[in-house]
Amino acid sequence: MDMVGRMVDRLLGLAPAPVADIEVWRGLRVPMPEGAVLLADRYAPADAGPMPVVLVRGPYGRGGFWGAVFGGVLARQGLQVLVQSVRGTFGSEGVFDAMHQERADGLATAAWVRAQPWCDGRLAGAGLSYLGYTQWALAPYLDPPLHAACLAITASEFNSHHYPGGAFNLYDALSWTVQIGRQEDVSPLRGQIDPVQQRRTRRAEAHLPLRGADTVALGRPSKFWQDVVAHAEPGDGYWAAADHSPAVARLTTPVTMATGWYDLFLPWQLRDFRTLREAGRTARVTIGPWAHSDPPALRADIRDQVQWLRAHLLGDALPGSPAVRAYLQHADRWLEFAEWPPAATRPTPLYLHPGGALDWQPAPASEPDSFVYDPSDPTPSVGGPLLDGRNRQRDNRPVEARPDVLVYTSAPLPRDLDLMGDVSAAVHVRTEVPHADVYVRLCDVDTRGVSRNISDGILRLRPGAAPVAADGTVTAAVGMWPTGYRLRAGHRLRVQVAGGAFPRFARNHGTGEPVADAVTMRPCRHEVHHDPAHPTHLLLPVLG
Repeated sequence: MDMVGRMVDRLLGLAPAPVADIEVWRGLRVPMPEGAVLLADRYAPADAGPMPVVLVRGPYGRGGFWGAVFGGVLARQGLQVLVQSVRGTFGSEGVFDAMHQERADGLATAAWVRAQPWCDGRLAGAGLSYLGYTQWALAPYLDPPLHAACLAITASEFNSHHYPGGAFNLYDALSWTVQIGRQEDVSPLRGQIDPVQQRRTRRAEAHLPLRGADTVALGRPSKFWQDVVAHAEPGDGYWAAADHSPAVARLTTPVTMATGWYDLFLPWQLRDFRTLREAGRTARVTIGPWAHSDPPALRADIRDQVQWLRAHLLGDALPGSPAVRAYLQHADRWLEFAEWPPAATRPTPLYLHPGGALDWQPAPASEPDSFVYDPSDPTPSVGGPLLDGRNRQRDNRPVEARPDVLVYTSAPLPRDLDLMGDVSAAVHVRTEVPHADVYVRLCDVDTRGVSRNISDGILRLRPGAAPVAADGTVTAAVGMWPTGYRLRAGHRLRVQVAGGAFPRFARNHGTGEPVADAVTMRPCRHEVHHDPAHPTHLLLPVLG
């Protein structure tokens, strides 16, 4: 075994590999039905005969990191692997059409693999992020099915991530546009942090109209960016073909999942997991204290996938494990549950009160609070589950000091408070214009007054989207980020209500213009009501 391979295995926390020598066949040509050829690299233990194949498909290349992690690592574990570049990337022919091509190309690739003399007919799938999405695009439709599927930090559809609550996920969409747009450039800084590119990307976030932000960031148009901004309005069916969530329940393949509390696909991955379990399928999930790009997350993901694949393809004994294994942040504890959300949690309302207070009891009669959201000076975002994974929890006090953010704080907690599950908010709001956003964030305020984000969510209000009460208020049902979190005794809960969080989410211009072309900006006054007739509250998953 080569020294680099041993170092990679050690960095990933794997036990000494059972296979000393592996063979690699590069640039295999996989024909698609309409004539395009996709390139793939095959990794296998040396001198192996026909055996199962683990299929890995992605847009980020076959060599370097991806080849080392999926090809080399899995082959040294006694597995045969085919790492394929999806259409239009790294030598594979055709045009890269994100999310739309993976079902047909995946099925054609699976049929080709099963016809090869080195495959014994059994297939499994592995991947994370987009490489996990390609598994969702294949697995529910494949007959005979995969023998095992490994799905880390991913989901069966990315549409909900692009447009959470009907808003546009500007930061992640533009960051991925730049990543995909530059990954094959010949540059000494490729794959590294490029401060010049970072400045161009930040300028592009503020550029209007957003349709031209790709050219500002990259110097040229991007097909993905043009698609994601052009199809952001309600009722647009463009992304339906890329949504595999309706097929999740019919997947019979044993599935292992891994994700993190600050992963950008967390709510939708947990929805997929719950759908599988409710359909009676074999599935497990690990939820750690990780963000999307964390090295510790990668180590956990690969160890999880190695164990699952060896058990289902090579006959290893699979250690008994619960359906859900979740890390309780700030308690340094792993907890085990039979289902998600855990049956041990109690959905508990936390009410906004006058005077910036929070309480477990409903608020008395009171006047509403108000603020003005100005899209020309948008409320900034800080921390949260972002693509680059660098932010996570941050001090929110600078944002909370702004006049366009309402802040509500509880009394100090008399004892530790554990949260484990889904979070949501019901905000009774009256807006000056019907096109407005409602952004809600839950924070942990420590004994020094530092306010750190736990969970948040956004909802884009549009005319006719929700019933309007006789007094002009709308009940904004805001889906928020799931969490597993301990607030320590003496800490306080805090809730922010604002009209946006830029550049994480594109600003709401207040005019109803399409996201791609909006340039006019109209400030909007928000009134947040909290009284017996308008019990604005968060619903927290209190554990125990």
